[in-house]
Amino acid sequence: MTRLPSHSRFVSLEGGEGAGKTTVLDALRDALRSSGDDVVCTREPGGTPLAEMIRDLLLDPDHEPPAAETELLLMFAARAQHVRETIRPALERGAWVLCDRFTDSSYAYQGGGRGLDAGFIAALERHAVGLQPGLTLLLDIDVDRIERERDDFFERVRAGYRARAAAEPDRFRVIDAAQAADAVAAEAVRQLQAWRARA
Repeated sequence: MTRLPSHSRFVSLEGGEGAGKTTVLDALRDALRSSGDDVVCTREPGGTPLAEMIRDLLLDPDHEPPAAETELLLMFAARAQHVRETIRPALERGAWVLCDRFTDSSYAYQGGGRGLDAGFIAALERHAVGLQPGLTLLLDIDVDRIERERDDFFERVRAGYRARAAAEPDRFRVIDAAQAADAVAAEAVRQLQAWRARA
């Protein structure tokens, strides 16, 4: 199958819960802006008014958790809007886009974690999104440090992320997120600068 088009100034940040994505995203933004670059920071689900409404719906504790398929379709509805309203326009004007999670999170959470078919996710990615980041930084952290569900859900999520990284080594850079936060941020900035130099 033909690979999706990617954009060199589109950078996604992935990782499990508690990996420190917010700190790293701030460091990447500051590094790019210090070089005079236009930078758009965004997140998933979210990034547009409609997508933020979908995020609120997904995270609303007053609603029963959605079925896995419902969750996936809502994520892609938000993502389709996000790409068309925020990400593509920013890239077209020459900005860098730093995104806290993108489609790889669906492969990890809904695919690896909830067991949905990767082929179904790939079809949604191709038809509803049509774009990949040029660079994805995966903050990899031991699930034992995460105080969440007691089952193996997050182990499956981590395995899903690592499988994605292994399958696409040209796009992914895996960073050990068990280090001190400043060391993780510094490594992420180093990887971004190396990518920027060749992009």
